[in-house]
Amino acid sequence: MLETVFSFLQETFSFEGAKDVSLFGIIDGEFLVFTVMFLGVLIAFEGISQVLALGENREEARNRRMRMLARGKTAEEALQILRPPATKGLLSRLPFVGDLPAALRAAGIILPPGLFLAGCVAAFVLMAALGAQVYAPPVSASVAFAAFIVGPLVALGYIEKRRRARFVKQLPDALDLMARGLRVGHPLNASLQSVADEMADPVGTEFGIVVDQITYGDELTTAIRDLSDRIDEEDMRYLSIAVTMQHGTGGDLADVLDTLSRVIRSRMALRRKVRAISSEGRLTAYILSSLPFIIAGFMTYNTPSYYGEVMDYPYFWHIMAAIFGAVVLNAIVLFRLVNFRI
Repeated sequence: MLETVFSFLQETFSFEGAKDVSLFGIIDGEFLVFTVMFLGVLIAFEGISQVLALGENREEARNRRMRMLARGKTAEEALQILRPPATKGLLSRLPFVGDLPAALRAAGIILPPGLFLAGCVAAFVLMAALGAQVYAPPVSASVAFAAFIVGPLVALGYIEKRRRARFVKQLPDALDLMARGLRVGHPLNASLQSVADEMADPVGTEFGIVVDQITYGDELTTAIRDLSDRIDEEDMRYLSIAVTMQHGTGGDLADVLDTLSRVIRSRMALRRKVRAISSEGRLTAYILSSLPFIIAGFMTYNTPSYYGEVMDYPYFWHIMAAIFGAVVLNAIVLFRLVNFRI
């Protein structure tokens, strides 16, 4: 079956004659065919992602939970979608992707982990198979692995990090809203509901999950603790501890929330100040880390014989590996020196 597909693609795209085709004498036909196939697979992958997203745009997804309720879903159905039960299956035992379900939940992506991983693997296999018709199989497999296995995982980590940062940025406003509700006599559950109804994502949806958990039988402390586990930020841990202590011993929770809101805002201001002060150091780290590669590339382009004449020496690649390791270690040390966690 696969050979038939390849034969059809070869006849359609004329792989055999691609070597004799060029664009303005610069880009050969094989590279063009490979690029067109890559763009086709990428567009198909993006189309599938848009279908799975159910056509939500940015404005519609301001608070995903409220949109689900507006479409007719019950709170229990929304809870099952937004907070799927944690399962200990085969996926949790795999290296590098064992925490994929938690990462998808933290990133706010409503997609089964198995489907996400299956899509990445299918795109990798398809791209590697198509690319092998033009380039050597190791080259096509390496490019496909970087594009469809490593790339989605890196993008998922980036999305998760940005979502957590937005949550922390919105958290002081949510705490102020809860404190005002408690001062006018509303119970804590009603204050949480007001945050879930009024705040945008990600705070609105996450607090809505807490409200739904409490509605369907979970303890308040359990729901708040689950929220702190999903977000996994220090500021959210402080809120979980404050609510747990107040739930067990009593006290003025509104004052505690006000104090916590001020502390979080002060920490955010201090982080921005430290980041501004250390910006020169980060720029220096970027320049010093990239400079060896820039010099090596320039020398190779300008004088190919500079490295070409000594590549056959027995210890050339050993020395180059040692230099590369030293450059990477230097970059790690530099970035550790100029990045601070407040």
